[in-house]
Parts: sequence; C-alpha cells; structure tokens
Amino acid sequence: MSIVVNGVTADGQPAPGQCLRTFLRDQGWYGVKKGCDAGDCGACTVHVDGQPVHSCIYPAVRAAGRRVTTVEGLADGDQLHPVQQRFLDAQGFQCGFCTAGFLMTVAALDDDQRADLPRALKGNLCRCTGYRAIRDAVAGVCHVACDSAAGQAGAVGGNVPAPAGRQIVTGTARFTFDVTVPGLTHAVLVRADVPHARITGFDLDAAMRVPGVLAVLTHRDCPDKLYSTAQHEHPHEDPADTRLLDDVVRFVGQRVAVVVAETEAAARTAAALVHVRYAPLPAVFDPVVAMAPDAPVLHDKDAAATGIARPADNVAGEVHGAVGDVDRAIAEADAVYTATFRTQRVQHAHLETHGAIAWPEPDGGITVRSSTQTPYLTRRALARLFDLPTEQVRVVAGRVGGGFGGKQEMLVEDVVALAALRTGRPVKLEFTRTEQFTAATTRHPFEVRVSVAGRRDGTLTAIRLRVVADTGAYGNHGPAVLAHGCSESVAVYRCPNKQVDGWSVYTNTVPAGAFRGYGLGQVSFAVESAVDELARRLGHDPVAFRAANVIGPHDPLVTPVGHDDTVQVHSYGLDQCLELIDRARRTDAGAAAAEGWQVGEDLPAGDGWQVGEGMAVAMIATGPPGGHHGRARITVGADGGYHLDIGMAEFGNGSTTVHRQLVAEALATTVDRIRIRQSDTALVGHDTGAFASTGTVVAGAAAQRAAQALRHRLIAAAARATGTDPADCRLDGTTVWCADRPVGLDELARRAAADGELLAADGHTDGMRRSVAFNVHWFRIAVDPDSGAIRILRSVHSADAGTVINPMQCRGQIEGGVAQALGAALAEAVTIDDAGRVGTPDLRSYHLPTMADVPLTQVHFARTSDPLGPAGAKSMSESPFNPVAAALANALRDATGVRFTELPFTRDRVWHTLHHGHSADQ
Repeated sequence: MSIVVNGVTADGQPAPGQCLRTFLRDQGWYGVKKGCDAGDCGACTVHVDGQPVHSCIYPAVRAAGRRVTTVEGLADGDQLHPVQQRFLDAQGFQCGFCTAGFLMTVAALDDDQRADLPRALKGNLCRCTGYRAIRDAVAGVCHVACDSAAGQAGAVGGNVPAPAGRQIVTGTARFTFDVTVPGLTHAVLVRADVPHARITGFDLDAAMRVPGVLAVLTHRDCPDKLYSTAQHEHPHEDPADTRLLDDVVRFVGQRVAVVVAETEAAARTAAALVHVRYAPLPAVFDPVVAMAPDAPVLHDKDAAATGIARPADNVAGEVHGAVGDVDRAIAEADAVYTATFRTQRVQHAHLETHGAIAWPEPDGGITVRSSTQTPYLTRRALARLFDLPTEQVRVVAGRVGGGFGGKQEMLVEDVVALAALRTGRPVKLEFTRTEQFTAATTRHPFEVRVSVAGRRDGTLTAIRLRVVADTGAYGNHGPAVLAHGCSESVAVYRCPNKQVDGWSVYTNTVPAGAFRGYGLGQVSFAVESAVDELARRLGHDPVAFRAANVIGPHDPLVTPVGHDDTVQVHSYGLDQCLELIDRARRTDAGAAAAEGWQVGEDLPAGDGWQVGEGMAVAMIATGPPGGHHGRARITVGADGGYHLDIGMAEFGNGSTTVHRQLVAEALATTVDRIRIRQSDTALVGHDTGAFASTGTVVAGAAAQRAAQALRHRLIAAAARATGTDPADCRLDGTTVWCADRPVGLDELARRAAADGELLAADGHTDGMRRSVAFNVHWFRIAVDPDSGAIRILRSVHSADAGTVINPMQCRGQIEGGVAQALGAALAEAVTIDDAGRVGTPDLRSYHLPTMADVPLTQVHFARTSDPLGPAGAKSMSESPFNPVAAALANALRDATGVRFTELPFTRDRVWHTLHHGHSADQ
C-alpha cells in the first residue's frame, strides 16, 4: 500500500484495524498527536486529499492512494503557511500539544466557517489557552511583531515570543514520545476490576504464550517498599502508602500487573489474558462513612513508618486549630450564615496523557524520558525505590503537553523503570485517555461546612470551617492539599476569630492528587459564597464588604492551621484589584470594548431570564512551604552567545520565555542570543520542579542570579584583560566596554578556554521566603429558570502579579485558568458509581469546554512590584482558578435569590434547585 504523506510516498502495510494516526507516527510524522483516540479532541487532525480528518478514527487503509498532509507538510519550505504564521504572531498556544490539530483544522476552513469559529472548531479542544489566543490567531491579531514592547528585545515587560514557537507551529517540537528509540518494547498495565480485595494468585500462562510477550510482572517482581506517588521537595509531606505493584487492591483501576511485549498490540492482547484471583474485602466510597468506627480499613500500616495520620480511622492527614474565641463571636454576632458546600472530582485533562520511556544504561543505571513536572524529584524517588545511586538515574522531560499539577506524580516512571531493569530493553508506557480518567489522579472532592459571623457595621467577626476531603485510595498530596486549602482562604480576611477542623480521608475510589489551586479553589468556593451571603444579610454591598474586611498591606497573615513566618505580604495589590473590578462592573460592555478590551456582549437576556452579578477574591502564597529549589547555569559559547541550563520543565506555563527575558535583561543582550536546555537531571544540580506557581519566582530568580553573576565575571575578566578598573567597564550586548576599549565575548571565551576554564556562572534559589499574590473575579450572568441554562454576559478578572514580565503570556495564563475553572464550575465532574467505578471514562462523557463554552474574559493587572520576585514579579499560573466558582455562585445567587452550594452548576442541577430548593433569604 502506498500513501503520499507531505509529498513523500510512504510504503507499508497497516496492521489490521490500524488507524491513520499510528501509521503516520510509525513513519516519523510526530506532529500528529494522541489526545483521545476517539475523535473527541482533534489533536490528531490531518488532511486527506485536502479535507481535515481525525486520524485516530480514520482507518489507515482508507488513505491508500491518497494525499495526506500533516502539520509538518503545511509550510512551503522555510515559508510558513499563513495560518502557522498567524498562530505564531498571536502566540495561539501554550503547551502546544493541541496546536497542530488546530492548525490543520483552521487551514481547511472557508470564509463562512471562519465567521463562526465556535462551530467550526467544535471538534478541537485546548486545555491551556482559554481559546482567546486561538481566536486572535485565526483573526490575524498580532501580539509579537506588532507590539512595540516586543521591539525591546528581551526587555522585562515586553511580549517576547516563546522560544519554541516555530517548532510548535511546524510540528517539530519534541514531546515525550516524539523520538525514535531502537529496540523499543511496550508495556501495558493490567488493572483491577474490583474496588477492594486481596490478591491471592495469578494465572499468567495464556498471557505468556502470546507471541512477542517478554514478561508479565506482578508484586512478586517489584521492590517491597512503600512510597508516595506525589513529588515534593520534602517527601514526608505525603503518606508512604503505595507499592509499585501491590497484593491489595484499593480502587477499580489500580495496576496489579504489567505486560511487556515487542508490540503494543501483543501487550494489550496478553494483558486481557492475565487472570487475577481475588479475595474480596468490604469497600467504602464516602469519606464521612470511612471515618466511622465500623468502616473497613484501607491501610493497616504503622502511622510512624508511613506518615498516615490515623490509619485505623482512614485519616490520611488532618488539621485543627483556632485563633480567638469563635463560639463567643458567633453568639454575639448580628448575623450568622452557616451552610455546607460540596465540590466534585475534576480531571486535569491535559491533552498529553501520562507516559514515559525507560532504557537501561551500561553502568547498571537507567534513563527515563517522561512527561513530568518534576524530573529531579522523580530521579530521587526512582533511586530510592530501586536502590540505585542518584548519579545512575537520569530523568529527562521533553516538552510537556500540559500538567496542571497532574504530572507532579510518579504514575508511570516507576513501572517503565522496573520493566527496563527486568528485561534489559527500552520500555514505553503511555496511558490511554480512559486510563487517564480511571487510574490517574483527580482534584480532591471537598465537603466544607462553613459558618461566618459579622456585625451591622460591616465587620467580619468569625470564620469556622469543618472540612472533609476525599483523597481516594491513596494519600498522595492529600494532607498538603487539605492544609493549603484551609490556609490562604481564611488568611485573606482580617478576622479576629477563626477555627478550622479538617480531615483528608481514604476511600476506595480513584486517588486524588495535585490540581491547579491545590485545595484553595474548593475551600474558597465555600468561604467566598458564605462571605457574600453574610454581606447581604447585614445589608452591605458584597464588594464593599470585602474591601472593608480583607487584609491590608501591613496586616499579618493569620491562619488557624499554623503560623508560617516564611510567607508575608511583601507587596500588596488587592486594593487595586478590587478597584479595577468595581470600575469594570460600572462600565458597560460597549464602553469596555471602545477602550480596546475584548469582552463578551451584554446580550438581551430574553423573556424570563434573570440577570445578576457576583465577585470573589483569592489569595495565594507565591510558592510552597518549606522551600523550593531552583537552579540555573549560564555559559558563554564560543560564538559569544549564552547557553542557559535550567532544571525546570516547560509545559505551557511560559517559564522558558520569562527566563530568557530575565537573563537577557541582566546581560544587556537580546533574547535570541539565549539558548536554553532544560528539564534534564544531567544539566544542573537539584531542582525541585515546575509546580506551585514557581516557574517565575523561583526558577526565574535562579536564572536571573546566574546571569547577574556571569555579568560580574565578564566585567572582571575584561577589566583584567585591559588593565581597567571594573567600575569603568560595562556589558553591552556581545561586548564589554572598558573605558573606550571594546572586548568581545568571543575573545573572553577564548582566553578562558586557553586557561582551561569556561566562562560560566551558577544561580540558585531555595524559595524559603514567600510573598502573596491576589486575584479577584467578577461575572454578570443571565439565568433561564425554565431550563437551568446560565449565560455569561461579562467576565472580568483582576490580578496582582507584581511586575508582569510578559503581559501576553501572563494574560494567557489567567484566561486559561479562568476557562478551566469555568469548566469545573459549570459542567466537569468525574463521577463514581455505587461499585466505585468511574462513570466518565472519556472526553465525550466528561464535557470538557470547547471554544463555544468559554466567554472572553477582560483581564486587568494591578501595578505592584514584589521585593522577593525577580524584577518584582509574582506567581500567576494557579491563582486565577481559585475565585471563579465562587464568583459565579454569587452571581447566580444575585440573579435567582437562591444560594447554590454544590458544584458543578449543571443545567439540571440549577433547574432542580430553582424549582425544588429554597430562597437563601428564608
């Protein structure tokens, strides 16, 4: 069979049932991505005879004799296709995993289709951008070359483009599996179909007889060690309750064996033939029930050895604390509001699923190429698990196709390492989309009982929380998510009486883990809804009530879950954020658009529609407690350019662009002279990783410090070479000027090389001191009580991000966070049935937001500068998520008079509550 792919004839016979996606990737066309293998996401879109198709559901045999074009064939030589150029100019991507699919779809649209983009692009999903940047790209809006700030090449505050932009739009950026590994074998996991049981035996004979099968590994073949899949700088933060393969099953979908074979088809065939014998155990699916005295115990392990708070009670972790006298404050209050709020499981739904490749090294060590946010922490965990010296374990991350906290876990690396060490062969493991839903981690479901009290003069006097978080079958991140969620959500208020009691509880369900916001979104939904309701009951405007009760620039951060003097209000922009929101809510959409803002239209709601508005605030620490290491090294190349090695991974957070800007600014050069290598444990010393919003404030600070140290070294070297006082020397581009004498960097590099040295400098930050960032969101919505439909008329977000290093990217992070939070607030939910099975195993049933579902959000930045962050910057990747659900809930309350206390606000839930619930004023 012959297929002409990008003008080249590809000869080969597809395997029976093989789809065009896998056939093209077998031919080396790696721009064709796997997002779902069900025709739901569009990441695999290619052209067949000029027509766009989802190649994951297009049989390869149908392409015989046809012309197939992938994203690699869209350009004409070095000349980009107009659509590619537009996406590059508008930076219509973040992680870039979905971009090839969007490009191929858009390139085939006619003018009428472009006029209705939400309909035309309904088959393409993006989890990162919030779609505004994609709209801009299609419309030909330019944020890079057409922005005057971009002309200040490398300057902090300019819209400098992402360094991998051209590779993203041409399909040549290399994600985890976009490599060819000779002798590669394939691993497939056998997963449990029962929620709780002890494994009594296996029948592996039939599986081993499948041609091409190399091994079937069970708990008998792996280290008998307990660890956590969660990755933190301090491993004791997470309970050590996991074995690589266990003889006890605790949720449907848990891995119980791994099949390794020459082909993925052989591995899947054999995995289906593995028979597991179980002795069933009683299961529990509700965290409140799980804490009862007669509940089945999931982890009967020693608390001191594992870090589990109370194993016998299924409590993975707990927090308790109080300041002031909450009981008295409530008794003396003029108004009290108490309610229970519930949030649901949410999937990260990054379009690149979890996956890794491992291969053994001649020295007995191992190399792992993984889609991970934490290569160095994963290296440490693997070394401990397999009793290997750290220097014999190398972990490399290519470009990571989205993370949102989900890849702050070790869910695949331990399996491929085991398989590679056992077989002596390279091994690949890639999750299916169904595995992503049923066996990876989710956002923690929370139940929050909240009481707030206040006086008629508008003073907030008491906050009480009782929180139960469902950590699922394993405690990865559970205690830390609980503590974090109960901290800044109440610390943002200047309230003398606060009390928190919280439990993170094991259940026989899919494990929860790190997710954008790390518990703050769940608790803030309850606290901000309750504060809004209290303001109304006291007769105060909710915006003014918050402005009167939030902390000020010099107030201490008071939280009942423990004082942490490493985090302080080093810079303050919450007042500006509230003022920006207040101004926006008083400005109609037409006036905002006239000022140049892209906003949603204030459409007539129609007969019977009810209109309301609402807002919420959120505060977040600019990094995790206990420290977070960032490391960077800069070397002067022989050509006079700079080589920056940095530990942090890039997964759409834009940190790579920011690092180049900070370095270029410090070295008085342009960003194009900064070449970056990253996320490889062979490059620099220990680096904690890309999570907790540390890409700019920690890794960026390390890069800046390295650049500053190198600048001083270059000036000193030039001063010695010219016999000039260093005070009379300055660095300017590729030259150090000492008085009037120029010394080129290439000359300095040659001099250093002659002395057996490199012109290099290191930078390190420990992240011990932390500041806080603020976000405020406001909605105007319309609600149809006859259907339960919610229409968002206006969406406005204000953010205190300190000095905004790259406004285009920072705005994109906010828009993406808002879009993801809206998905969670309106539709997304991972459901669990009465047998513990996930009922939403694919994107189609899960209802990920499409372009049609996401409104344009008007973004405003406060003007602050933080003394801790590089160039005065603060973090802004997680925090935009946190106030969104509460702001929407408050707008819903304003429109309908009903307080909604459970997420998501689906049409049926809204309709049922309106018709069978009760008014919040009763």
